Amino acid sequence: MTTVPDSHRDLLSAQVGTLATLGPDGRPQLSEVWFLAEGDTVSISLNTSRQKTRNLRANPAVSFLILDLANPYRYLEIRGDAEITPDDGYVFADKVGAKYGSDLRAHDQPGQSRVVVTIRPVRVNAVNMGG
Repeated sequence: MTTVPDSHRDLLSAQVGTLATLGPDGRPQLSEVWFLAEGDTVSISLNTSRQKTRNLRANPAVSFLILDLANPYRYLEIRGDAEITPDDGYVFADKVGAKYGSDLRAHDQPGQSRVVVTIRPVRVNAVNMGG
């Protein structure tokens, strides 16, 4: 399945998700990240100086997990390929900041920039082990 079923669509409005990338040594790197969802895609604003951004540039294979904090037996995993586009004007970063009440510029050092990482699903796993 490459679409998020209605049974788990509510998780796309969660506060955080876990982004899994593959590091240069081939081992997974997990990071809790802010995100925005549109349809069945998830997009993340990342600083270009971060290891996870370098990981995605080297290997766009990604997994994104959203855990239902009210019912940890329920989660949504989106596996896919990351599409990276520049966010030079902070247009997307400002949208993310609006969701979280934060200015993402405050997280960046002078001279750093941001990209939009959009996860294109190739597999969606909607799991509910509790019922």
